[in-house]
Amino acid sequence: MVIDDEVAENAIEKSGLKLATPPGVKLSILPVAKAAENILAGKYDSQRLLIVARKPDRFLRLVEAGVQLETLNVGNMSQSDETRSITRSINVVDADVEAFHKLHEKGVKLTAQMVPNDPVADFMNLLK
Repeated sequence: MVIDDEVAENAIEKSGLKLATPPGVKLSILPVAKAAENILAGKYDSQRLLIVARKPDRFLRLVEAGVQLETLNVGNMSQSDETRSITRSINVVDADVEAFHKLHEKGVKLTAQMVPNDPVADFMNLLK
């Protein structure tokens, strides 16, 4: 599941994501509010659900809507002129850091692990 208000309205981005989805994998591309509504209604209870978003504020909005997230793995976040580097592949702006802190305060465990063979790092320790 991809949660992003802008992507959900962008036909080109949606098409690219659909093309990149492996056969046999179901894909939902939803605005955050609709994703929260569907999750809370139990629509995905019989499925294993992987939620992907560009920015941590999308996950914060899910949690604030009542969705329980136990663990959030922080993956690749692109570098730009406005970002600062946390790891080789995770770059953040101040708004991202604020969202991560709020998620942590709400009980979400934040980790960083790029691939399954990498060790799991406590992302909050990396933010310090």
